[in-house]
Amino acid sequence: MKLSSICVYPVKSCRGFLADHVTLDEYGIEGDRRFLIVDSEGIAVTQREFPALTLVEPRVEGETLSLAAPGMNKVKLDVSESHFSQKVQVWNDRCDAEDCGDEAAAWFSDYLKTSCRLVKMGRGFIRLIDRKYSSLDEHVSFADAYPALMISEASLADLNSRLEEKITMNRFRPNFVVDSCEAFAEDGWKKIQAGSITFRAVKLCSRCTVPTINPETGETGKEPLRTLATYRTINGKVTFGQNIIHDQKSGSVRVGDTITVIQ
Repeated sequence: MKLSSICVYPVKSCRGFLADHVTLDEYGIEGDRRFLIVDSEGIAVTQREFPALTLVEPRVEGETLSLAAPGMNKVKLDVSESHFSQKVQVWNDRCDAEDCGDEAAAWFSDYLKTSCRLVKMGRGFIRLIDRKYSSLDEHVSFADAYPALMISEASLADLNSRLEEKITMNRFRPNFVVDSCEAFAEDGWKKIQAGSITFRAVKLCSRCTVPTINPETGETGKEPLRTLATYRTINGKVTFGQNIIHDQKSGSVRVGDTITVIQ
């Protein structure tokens, strides 16, 4: 069983990019969901409200964030400086973030046709993982709740065997994809190792409406949630994928690493 792909999402709810290898820090994958779009009240703006965010392609090179989207001019933003700090909200968590400036705000406001701003994690960023799933003072970025999401290729293949139209893995926005295991084997994992990192599998991922958004067009539909609900409902919630927390707060993993199930 090996790690078959890695995906990094620089801006929460925007498109990700495939990476051959990644390093990890205390929050998760370096560069993953370190930027966040917020509304005028500082509340997270996501694909749940604006499906067109799936078409935004962000890339980070050093201190430069590039943004591209259909119908928009590509911009390159210097994100090295903090313009001001503000409180932002991701689900029920309130945390401090640093504003990325008026140019970034104008770009996203124009694209979404609503007033919003882009913020980033600053030094000393604090957002604790839910203590129900972590007994330690462990932190997470602007991700929904956990540092990373892992899904097996077999789980997607099982789902596609039930769908009239096959879908791709990026509907589910995982960070790590695993091959050569049985469908939904990840459900039963408690601790695994990849590269120099051990991960705790702490909670199956409850799925919102984001997987119903076609990542190539931004259009929404009923699948795959309609089909998943027929056989993947646990405690009233559709689940697909395993949320994981890394034990070592530094180290690296790469595509091709052997995945070892420790527990």
